[in-house]
Amino acid sequence: MRYRRSSYRYAMVVRSGGDQPFGEGWPSDRLRLLLQGRWAPDSDTYETARTIEVVVDLAGMDEDDFEVHLFEDALLVEGHRRLPAPHEEAVYHAAAIRQGPFRVEIPLPAPVDSERVEARYDRGLLRITLPKAR
Repeated sequence: MRYRRSSYRYAMVVRSGGDQPFGEGWPSDRLRLLLQGRWAPDSDTYETARTIEVVVDLAGMDEDDFEVHLFEDALLVEGHRRLPAPHEEAVYHAAAIRQGPFRVEIPLPAPVDSERVEARYDRGLLRITLPKAR
């Protein structure tokens, strides 16, 4: 896991709801979702009196597969999940595990002390503790 601090604000990219990256002709929504260029892993964000806590589900990944970027007003976790290829003669009956490049953007509800940020990656969960600035 690589960690970077930036002393500027994060500009979030907002896409219009009607744009489909591969057009409208997909036979199912599930197939279209699996083939999108970038996806966002599940995450939880909660605030205590002294910290902002973030938990990101990165199951099946090594620490070298993702980066954490801290901006003044947002936390960005991005990387690439690569799953092992199935056996050559295998036929998929279901494919629901997302892979490929991902990005999760988390707006910060309060200013944080970037010098005291702690991150732990254990059993597929990235846990980031962001102490609030005093």
